[in-house]
Amino acid sequence: MAVIRSFPTIKPSSRSYTPGTYPQVEFVAQNGAKTVLRYGNKKVDAKLSLGFTNITDSQANEILNLYEEVNSDYDYISFTSANALAGIASPPTLTSTLIDKMGEINASGNTMLRYRFDGPPTVSSVRPGRSNVQCKFVACLDGD
Repeated sequence: MAVIRSFPTIKPSSRSYTPGTYPQVEFVAQNGAKTVLRYGNKKVDAKLSLGFTNITDSQANEILNLYEEVNSDYDYISFTSANALAGIASPPTLTSTLIDKMGEINASGNTMLRYRFDGPPTVSSVRPGRSNVQCKFVACLDGD
């Protein structure tokens, strides 16, 4: 069974998020009529890209260690406002915040999308003791 791994408490300097899509297939007839078969009512394949600029080598090592831990047992990563989602603020009038959308939080408060690394992190040495790290993640909709 997959285990939740917390992302280290390192705040990103850049973040990019692409919401997922519904799993579906579209068939187009010769006359242009379309038929869509949707295989579920939950989005999948959301993408999250994080950039960390000028972090310490020990912080870069934390990210690399997490990569090994997640991929060794096919676990998944938990993001919070204390780490990768730091700085995201939503107006109090919204019923669904951006953080909720990134995790596909259901009515019970459970996260339905499970983020995993979409390839290994890229580490660039800036100067002795300092690095830049780029991480890409993809969200999966796993059943328990």
